[in-house]
Amino acid sequence: MINIEALFKVSYGLYIVCSGDKDHGNGFISNTFFQVTSEPPRFASCCSKDNYTAEFIQKYGCFSASILHTETPAEIFGRFGYKSGRDFDKLEGMNIIYGESGVPIVLNDAMAYLECSVIQTIDAGTHWIFIGELIQSDIIDSTLVELTYKHYREIRKGVAPKNAPTYVDKSKYKEKPKPVDFARYKCAACGYIYDEENEKVKFDDLPDDWICPIRGSEKEDFYKL
Repeated sequence: MINIEALFKVSYGLYIVCSGDKDHGNGFISNTFFQVTSEPPRFASCCSKDNYTAEFIQKYGCFSASILHTETPAEIFGRFGYKSGRDFDKLEGMNIIYGESGVPIVLNDAMAYLECSVIQTIDAGTHWIFIGELIQSDIIDSTLVELTYKHYREIRKGVAPKNAPTYVDKSKYKEKPKPVDFARYKCAACGYIYDEENEKVKFDDLPDDWICPIRGSEKEDFYKL
């Protein structure tokens, strides 16, 4: 059995992960960006193969992560989490700087950012896991509180978009109906057996005036096998 509520107890942060250059770039909301080594510092970013940003990371070999804070407005999640960069330029009109690799870094509602160069790509089925070595990082506002997925779900009432690694299709995990236990009852007078599974009606649900179809005995003359 899988209790999907247990999955939501795993802690995550929320980030805008971007890739590209000064001419073309894209980004998406990620809750699976995390540090994997300390010497040298390396980070992993998990990205759906369907995400437009995955193409940019593969092409440019770098990515940035802007760390969001608890007061990040819903517009940021709408722009980077629920719309595709194939349909419009997500970075247009945003406050962008470019890192040492040329990668775009979103400063809007970011309390800090990191820039990484891809050193390994792992095929995780529906997603790519990009391992990147840290190039640079900086704090924008140390007074802000980083946004966690728990806060996003429980306080902001947000949900993961379909391409997110943590997206849960609850229809696949609906509680299965418990099997019905069928019983058999025998007429003490003639030996006729009432089988609930065959009759499709529980013996207790039969009307009080039901009688044995063979001998005409009453319900009380039957005993459970």
